[in-house]
Amino acid sequence: MKVLGIDPGTAACGYGIVHESGGRLRAEGFGCWRTSARDRPDARLLAIFEGVQGLIAAHGPDAVALEESFVGADARIALSVGQARGAVLVAAAAAGVDCTEYAPARVKQTVCGYGRAEKGQVQRMVKLVLGLEAEPATSHEADALAVAICHALAPPLLEVAAG
Repeated sequence: MKVLGIDPGTAACGYGIVHESGGRLRAEGFGCWRTSARDRPDARLLAIFEGVQGLIAAHGPDAVALEESFVGADARIALSVGQARGAVLVAAAAAGVDCTEYAPARVKQTVCGYGRAEKGQVQRMVKLVLGLEAEPATSHEADALAVAICHALAPPLLEVAAG
């Protein structure tokens, strides 16, 4: 199974492609798109939409997984992240790729074993789980890879839970 993981945001949108085969995970690529606050909102969302479309075309993932929004005190940030999530969802739907959303605590629990893990812990565990030479440079990349790992491991975990 190949999963495109997305950590949505308009200022910085992380992505990571994880391939699972026979219980082994490996990263096929990851990065972060950045858009300027000086750009129009529609142009920023278009950049995210086109970026996701490009990754889907280049890597042919079986699924897209993204982190649900964390709603903090700033409503403007929550709205902006929600718009970025929408751009990702539409890009996946247009390509006919299933999209699943995961709560940040579930992603952290799956990858770190603790649902309230700090960003540095997520970066370290992503490096270990995927056998990367170095930790992802940004928390956005690490979070995107973590959500992809979470989705890639979901079917085997469900089988174990079913008994």
